[in-house]
Amino acid sequence: MAEQADDVVVGGGIAGMVLARRLAMAGRSVVLLEASERLGGQVRRVEVADVDVDAGAESFATRGGVVARLATEIGLGADIVAPVDVPAWLHRRDGSAIALPATSVLGIPGAPLAADVVAAIGTRAAMRAELDIVMPPAVGAKAETLGALVRRRMGAAVLEGLVDPVVRGVHSTRADELPLDRAHPGLRAALARTGSLSHAVLSLREQSAAGSQVAGIRGGMARLVDELAADLELFHVDVRLGARIDPADLAPDRAGGVAGRVVLACAPPALDDRRVTIALIAVDQPALDASPRGTGMLVAADAPDVRARALTHLTAKWEWVREKANGLHLLRLSYDGHELDDLAATALRDASTLLGVPLDAAVDTVVVPWTRAASQTHAVDGMRRIGEAVTGTGLAAGVAAAEREAERLLDDAAADADTATD
Repeated sequence: MAEQADDVVVGGGIAGMVLARRLAMAGRSVVLLEASERLGGQVRRVEVADVDVDAGAESFATRGGVVARLATEIGLGADIVAPVDVPAWLHRRDGSAIALPATSVLGIPGAPLAADVVAAIGTRAAMRAELDIVMPPAVGAKAETLGALVRRRMGAAVLEGLVDPVVRGVHSTRADELPLDRAHPGLRAALARTGSLSHAVLSLREQSAAGSQVAGIRGGMARLVDELAADLELFHVDVRLGARIDPADLAPDRAGGVAGRVVLACAPPALDDRRVTIALIAVDQPALDASPRGTGMLVAADAPDVRARALTHLTAKWEWVREKANGLHLLRLSYDGHELDDLAATALRDASTLLGVPLDAAVDTVVVPWTRAASQTHAVDGMRRIGEAVTGTGLAAGVAAAEREAERLLDDAAADADTATD
């Protein structure tokens, strides 16, 4: 006979760990099945030049406060840190570089005629974007994708020149392929409330203190995994690593030979999964001390002579990384795909181009491949779903979805207990 548990969580990424922890804290018996040999999913640390840094998510969106609350609850609240307050830059399609507009969300400008917006996309395009203010709120309100909304309200130049590079760097896709409510859950409501897209951006930014759109954890986001794993042990979650599940043994009431209420917290393999590769390099170049491109670069898709889609200057963005790097500079570059020739040399060449500083050699290089889940919004065979394939990219979305699902499952369990008692 199959083993029995109250709940079976399939997938040991952050969302699956948060869900399993919440259920176990409420007294449920929980089995957590993870196909790989480690927990954390796309939150993982690697060592570069003797410094532990994040190979996956290296920050979280502060909207809603859900990740900060979780971090505080598991003992990391005092180590939540804001990035250095300098802008990221954009490497444009003509090969030039410019600072991203300061007042923006996902590249959407809150003040289309501001000098930094005009400098980025030109006067004519900025004037077209300003027409958003006089458009009826209904224009674009039913857009399914972020790209459709921006194009309707602010024009193609804002979409192609500002929004697409940001979305490409953050979400590994194009704005026309990113569902609006996954891109930013509050953007549609803010548009309805304020009457324009630019005012919606300003409203969303006002809800957070300056410079706090994202935050990190001193020592790296992988510390979330460490503390959550400790709590799973504390609350007696049965964690099974290397637990690859035959699809034939996956159903709403059974997974991996364990009978119980199943929640799929991972994405089944799909043909349209996005494959990306991260290159982390350490360089000894004093010219980078001045952070010539702020906290990093986002790259337009058709920019010449650069294969990377984004670069993060980790030692410029995070003070704790700079302190540990002993004068070296740590850089993180993101690439689409896995089959990349001589990536170490390519990353060094791209970093030189993007930062405008010649980099002759790397002290250390680490390459990490990832598979990002494709968008899937329906349940498989009626089972409950959470995780990136459902909620989209980002820890804030994943943790919030896990917390909501835990509440629903516990409410259902309480209702079932009441029915059985009656």
